[in-house]
Amino acid sequence: MTKSELIAKLAALNPHLYQRDVERIVATIFDEIAIALARGDRVELRGFGAFSVKQRESRTGRNPRTGETVSVPSKSVPYFKTGKDLRDRVNKALRQSIADAAKAKAG
Repeated sequence: MTKSELIAKLAALNPHLYQRDVERIVATIFDEIAIALARGDRVELRGFGAFSVKQRESRTGRNPRTGETVSVPSKSVPYFKTGKDLRDRVNKALRQSIADAAKAKAG
């Protein structure tokens, strides 16, 4: 799902809101998450997951085209860990779709 698809879906589910207001809400949520991560904070959305920042140490890498070794500097990367509720919903839906496919194949 893309950001525009998310906005369209939320606008359809909330006909009392203008689409431009839904766009502003979604943009504000994403911006606040990005700002918090840039500060080094952790953002936890109960039942969904947690965003945090992890440090990657500097290392020696390899240029795949030339085979030459290169120094890769340390960096901060955003990290997302799913919450238990989200993980359970995804696994339940996946098991259901596999069961449905097996029924269709056998039927």
